[in-house]
Amino acid sequence: QVQLVESGGGLVQPGGSLTLSCAASGITVSIWQTGWYRQALGKQRELVASIRGGGLTNYADSVKGRFTISRDNAKNTVSLQMNSLKPEDTAVYYCNVNQIGSNYWGQGTQVTVSS
Repeated sequence: QVQLVESGGGLVQPGGSLTLSCAASGITVSIWQTGWYRQALGKQRELVASIRGGGLTNYADSVKGRFTISRDNAKNTVSLQMNSLKPEDTAVYYCNVNQIGSNYWGQGTQVTVSS
């Protein structure tokens, strides 16, 4: 059974930083494309960043230069380092693993950027 558990969300002031972590079990994140998505209130879920099995990364234009996705193969985790946070980054952030024929999601973690 695949399980993805996110952690690290919270309340942060504009310009601050947070690191989200996604711990995976039942699936090896180093093999499949893993990503972070977010969904703000009243908006559609959108891709924030992804990392392929080979390590190639991709970022939404809105977070380029501020967010960094990384993977720890030994711990089977994927992290999202978020710097220079803006109020518009406020959303529920979800971890995703895209396996051929299957798509797995975590339960989400709230990130609120506010003064």
